[in-house]
Amino acid sequence: MPGQQPSLFEADDASRPLADRLRPHLLADVVGQGHLLADDAPIGRMVEGQRLVSMVLWGPPGCGKTTIARLLAEQTDLVFEPVSATFSGVADLRKIFQGAQRRREIGQGTLLFVDEIHRFNRAQQDSFLPYVEDGTIVLVGAATENPSFELNGALLSRSQVFVLKRLDDTALETLIGRAEELIGAALPLDEDARQSLVAMADGDGRYLLNMIEQIQNLPAPVDTAALAAAVQKRAPLYDKSQEGHYNLISALHKSMRGSDPDAALYWLARMLDGGEDPLFIARRITRFANEDIGMADPNAVQQALAAWDVYERLGSPEGELAIAQAVLYLATAPKSIGVYRGFAKARAAAKRTGSLMPPAHILNAPTRLMKDLGYGKGYQYDPDTDAGFSGADFFPDDMPRETFYEPTDAGYERAITERLRHWAQLRAARPNDTDRGRK
Repeated sequence: MPGQQPSLFEADDASRPLADRLRPHLLADVVGQGHLLADDAPIGRMVEGQRLVSMVLWGPPGCGKTTIARLLAEQTDLVFEPVSATFSGVADLRKIFQGAQRRREIGQGTLLFVDEIHRFNRAQQDSFLPYVEDGTIVLVGAATENPSFELNGALLSRSQVFVLKRLDDTALETLIGRAEELIGAALPLDEDARQSLVAMADGDGRYLLNMIEQIQNLPAPVDTAALAAAVQKRAPLYDKSQEGHYNLISALHKSMRGSDPDAALYWLARMLDGGEDPLFIARRITRFANEDIGMADPNAVQQALAAWDVYERLGSPEGELAIAQAVLYLATAPKSIGVYRGFAKARAAAKRTGSLMPPAHILNAPTRLMKDLGYGKGYQYDPDTDAGFSGADFFPDDMPRETFYEPTDAGYERAITERLRHWAQLRAARPNDTDRGRK
């Protein structure tokens, strides 16, 4: 009501969901997002100056996106127009735009809040542009998916993207305290169960408050086992086709590359717990074995392939242990990208040099004509030489010798480095190849 002093939360209607009754009335009361909402933070400064720009609030479920949008409208005297991209279309947006234009004529601004804005298609997103550009609306979109993947460039260029954090334990404990204040009693949980409640929320404030509604009237004391029986554990936030998928496989890959077996096991467990296809992980770790280990430990790829094969034979959950074993092997193996870099250099050289023929001395000569043309002339069979190495040049005649593969001193490549150094000395001591005009 006008003139009424806002409270932290409303307690006058017990029939409303707890999450709605605890919805803050001031941006200062929103938990966990101080990096954006504090007086000296980006959104806080906008509110202080009473001048909002269009923005996208990107963050996980239950972190306060809708609440923030509503409070932005209230604290800057804008009319709040909420729509959901799941249930609204261009016709609904057109009505809102028309209403916003009429308000603008009498000096009243409009904040259009679009929940799940990333679910609008490109044409629907384009419909916002003229109204954002001329100031008819201040657009505030909420997205749980990476805006750079889901929103078109024109809309992104006219908006600021603010990243909201999942609620940490401190923020969730604050919400529990507020709920207990509103209820008028402490939750019937022992200390371990209270900590378990926070863990089960997994950073989602709305889910936490929904769980509190389920347990607030249980007979005390509720331990962890009773809590688990009373409420359903929140499914891990993981979308196998969206950013969570790419973030976690990147975390697994980089943990193995960084030789951190414990972190690698953690990210593997997170992916499997989120429902990732174990065969996708098996393919990725096989790629890792070639790309990041290579000749430093040639057995690494065999370990990865063995894990893949074991999983295909056993399935889940037993086969997942083989993948875990392979992840540990790869994380603790010596690392080298010598093969990766060497092959990339060789491919670049192959594209650059085109269709150069191999040197004649390494070509087979099954016909007399080919022998007359010099095919196979002067070829030395390396195993028959004293050193088992002829030192011959196998590059095309019109291409200078290049070094592509540069082994490291890690693992098995240390021995390869010594072997290549020895062969280079033998090659340097070899008489000039006068038949080929090469040095």
